[in-house]
Amino acid sequence: MTIMLTLKKIYKTHKEVIGYLFFGVLTTLVNMSVFYTLDTVPTIHYLFANAIAIIVSIIFAFFTNKKYVFKSETSTLYAWLKEFFLFCSFRLISAGFDMFSMLVLIGFFEWDSNLAKLITQVIIISLNYFFSKWLIFKK
Repeated sequence: MTIMLTLKKIYKTHKEVIGYLFFGVLTTLVNMSVFYTLDTVPTIHYLFANAIAIIVSIIFAFFTNKKYVFKSETSTLYAWLKEFFLFCSFRLISAGFDMFSMLVLIGFFEWDSNLAKLITQVIIISLNYFFSKWLIFKK
């Protein structure tokens, strides 16, 4: 019984971070699934596959972060567009890091593309939490 109470207390105290990690993992799965699917097509370059995976995951992440993680409610179209623009802008910064790291890890160091993608995503999740928490969905 005490373990359940402890887990409930941890969840209550860190609900936002736990939600972000949960949806961050889902976003990463979306990103990696799209990348893996496109990367296995012989005529699609890995950087193009990565760019499409990033776009799909940014859209998925915006809606899940807005609604479920940061519970942001916007009362006007302008406020919604502002959040969306900020979210996409900061995600494009992390996407630049994503693309650069993929180019370096695969293009120069010749790592396996899926391993490079996984390692890159761990860093991206941390960077994006900071952007979302402190710069986009701030209360």
